[in-house]
Amino acid sequence: MFSANSSHSLLAKSICRGVHRSFFHTSRASLINIGQKLPVTTVFESSPGNKLNLLDAITSKSIIVGVPGAFSPGCSASHIPGYIANLDKFKQKGIDQVFVVAVNDAFVTNAWKQSLNAPEEMRFIADATGDLTEELDLSFDATAFFGNFRSKRYALVVDNEGKVENLFVEPDNVSVNVSSAENVLKMC
Repeated sequence: MFSANSSHSLLAKSICRGVHRSFFHTSRASLINIGQKLPVTTVFESSPGNKLNLLDAITSKSIIVGVPGAFSPGCSASHIPGYIANLDKFKQKGIDQVFVVAVNDAFVTNAWKQSLNAPEEMRFIADATGDLTEELDLSFDATAFFGNFRSKRYALVVDNEGKVENLFVEPDNVSVNVSSAENVLKMC
């Protein structure tokens, strides 16, 4: 339909992505809501050989922090460092686990965790295929910046069964305001 060098190739990719989504979802995706349980989706921790279901990994009240990309400026300079600095305050509020989810591969998320000197109790999760992010309906077209669809910046507070108690999604997808550790702490 369009040549690879055509100015319409991005349009064609978008159309194909939309067609892909419509064929493979049994119903229209919608943003996860308070009271809903996290989807059963395979993600990775530390390496591609370490598969896990995020829902099974949650054993107590937790926060899932979604970021557009590991090593990106907002994620590395303020968003995740805020959660690292406030980890004890979250524990005082009964939140025992913090999961950081990025649409990156497991090697990248693991290297990012190490570069941030994040404590072991913070788990960095690779949503390598973007399936979890799509199931939550928290993906956005970030091709202009990252070359593909990525995660909106968000924080989900979930109970020990993976049910959403509160959600904080950045209205513009990328700012660090609504989903900042400081804001989430105020609301917990």
